[in-house]
Amino acid sequence: MTDRRRVLQTLAGLFLSAFGLGSYAYAWEPTHQGVTRYRLKPAGWPEAKTLRLAVVSDLHVGGPHMPVSRVREIVDQTNRLRPDLTLLLGDFIASRDKRPGDPPNAVWAGELARLEATNGRFAVLGNHDWWHDDRAQRELRGPTEARLALEAAGIPVLENDAVRLETAAGPLWLAGLGDQEAFAYRRPRRGQRRGIDDLAATLAAITDDAPSILMAHEPDIFARLPARIALTLAGHTHGGQVRILGWSPIVPSRYGNRYAYGHVVEKGRDLIVSAGLGTSKLPFRFGAPPEIVLVELG
Repeated sequence: MTDRRRVLQTLAGLFLSAFGLGSYAYAWEPTHQGVTRYRLKPAGWPEAKTLRLAVVSDLHVGGPHMPVSRVREIVDQTNRLRPDLTLLLGDFIASRDKRPGDPPNAVWAGELARLEATNGRFAVLGNHDWWHDDRAQRELRGPTEARLALEAAGIPVLENDAVRLETAAGPLWLAGLGDQEAFAYRRPRRGQRRGIDDLAATLAAITDDAPSILMAHEPDIFARLPARIALTLAGHTHGGQVRILGWSPIVPSRYGNRYAYGHVVEKGRDLIVSAGLGTSKLPFRFGAPPEIVLVELG
């Protein structure tokens, strides 16, 4: 009788623990974003010059835990950081097929238009911004609906291009790479590539030796980048969305956990991968809480 009671107590404890962890992973962690701060001086960065970058990635608006009201909160929280630049790293669209009740693109883009930054707000697109655009997938070309909405809201979208900015840290090149998996969801025709990324064109747009920052939705491009890029910023992985002791069982990258999350340094080059803010596919997070990233350079 005593052994039976202990077995039942153990099973009850395991059930309650699993229920508690499941509730936390679904109801709490995905809905409470914090600010993750990095301070670094990339190679070639000018002495005694500082710049503050706010990074917002993977909103997946309309998906679980991301109504427009939360986008509004994220914008307010980002503005309180008083950044010099606010950089949006793609996947504005929920990771599922469209539904009648989804917020119009103009609504979430209008919220993002309230972002404030001394030297501007800029965006790149993510794979879901392409995958769930029927016309773009059918014709295998842009512009996507997400891009048009952002540009109508006054937020430039960089696709295989770069702009030269005058900042408090001096001249700076901000580059944006086209999405590397734009057509992976629906198999492209023979001879067509999976993405629209063009690294050569992006680098060619940088025409002098001012420091350069690259925005890329997926981090995998980092393995191919020259030292010319001072800092690469990426999202896409959600930090694995489930992260246990710094390791994620599933990472949407061909490099696995190598570029899953955080500050990565390779051959003197710097990469920061954001865990993002929304969820993709599975509606929970564990050990990979949503975050706004603040990078202080210099």
